[in-house]
Amino acid sequence: MLKKIDFRGKSRDQASLMPHLPEIDELPIEPVRDIINQVRESGDQALRDLTKKFDGFLLEDLRVNERTIEEAYDAVPKGFKDALNASAEAIIRYQKTQLSERKMLDDNGLIVETFQKPVASAGCYVPGGLASYPSTLLMTALIAKVAGVGRVVVTVPPSSEKGISTETLAAAFVAKVDDVHPIGGAQAIAALAYGTESVKPVNVIVGPGNVYVSLAKQEVAGKVGVPASFAGPSEIMVLADSTAPPKFAAVDLAVQAEHGPGGKSWLVTTDEDFASAVIDELDILVANSSRGESIKATLETGGYCALVEDIDSAVEIVDAVAPEHLQIMLANPEEVAKKVSNAGAIFCGNWSPASLGDYLAGPSHVLPTAGSARFSGALTVSDFMRDIHIVSSSESALRRIGPHIVNFATAEGLESHADSIRLRGIGNE
Repeated sequence: MLKKIDFRGKSRDQASLMPHLPEIDELPIEPVRDIINQVRESGDQALRDLTKKFDGFLLEDLRVNERTIEEAYDAVPKGFKDALNASAEAIIRYQKTQLSERKMLDDNGLIVETFQKPVASAGCYVPGGLASYPSTLLMTALIAKVAGVGRVVVTVPPSSEKGISTETLAAAFVAKVDDVHPIGGAQAIAALAYGTESVKPVNVIVGPGNVYVSLAKQEVAGKVGVPASFAGPSEIMVLADSTAPPKFAAVDLAVQAEHGPGGKSWLVTTDEDFASAVIDELDILVANSSRGESIKATLETGGYCALVEDIDSAVEIVDAVAPEHLQIMLANPEEVAKKVSNAGAIFCGNWSPASLGDYLAGPSHVLPTAGSARFSGALTVSDFMRDIHIVSSSESALRRIGPHIVNFATAEGLESHADSIRLRGIGNE
């Protein structure tokens, strides 16, 4: 199931050996644009038609009422309630540490104060389809709440004619979201960006999804705020050697693969015998898993085993792929982690599976995929914030720096800029 790529002794040919990533013109941009246009033109009717077409359900109500959300929380087992609340506490605790205090620079009378202001509204896309993701609802909506967003909206693809899964609605109750809509796909992103009769538009859209969802977010960026990361199908890279139990490495490769098609699972190792042992364990896991077919399908299209000369070569592969999740299962994981430049989140040691980050570590599991970890990171409170600067200058400060402003403005041919200083009696010397 894992395609072997032997990088040993072939560092110069590394790029040619890497799997091909689709170019932008190979992605379904035109269908996504068509969906967005349908929603903009026909509103709720387009949402109902597209939900029937893509999800197979004809829904009358496009907003879940508060009573249904509360009943869902009451209906789930106590153990799951405890898990929801434990996750919520961990997320809130961590995200509060990411809030920025006001900063001020006083440069001899030139004062620049910077503070963060949350957006008024945010839309959180929560995937559905093959599985329900109450964890993603918490990992998006709660971060918006901690940031201070006034209105937090969630969209989730319906799982049946009745709408959204009970578990996901229970998470909505814990997160105290303002609105929940049983809508998925690119049509949900369009509704959040432009609004319909039932869906109010928002200022920022976050959350992972399939390639249609991710492309739709890119298409509406500019109309609304969208984090730079491409939060698409899940990815895992396990960097390990014989100090790790093969079974641990195998199951952690399967963890992300069970999310379904489009994902990537990489094993990177210097030890070919260890690689064979991991692949054997993976075969056993897939054969015995209730989601074996999903895992197998993902691994057949996105499963790789990279054999490398040494750890430095392994780090080069990691940085080239820029995986969403990197799991380091070596004798010195923290030391190797510090050498890595491109990864969404790094998990160190045999007892730190990526599933820890999926549910209970605290940082969001909404992470950059498709190589976007080269320039972006995990979802945080800052994705719901704007930096605002307050600039104040004393007369003496402006007299000190004003001539520089005049020289800049003159060089750029912007006479009024220069006059704004000269008319204050500065820069005429």
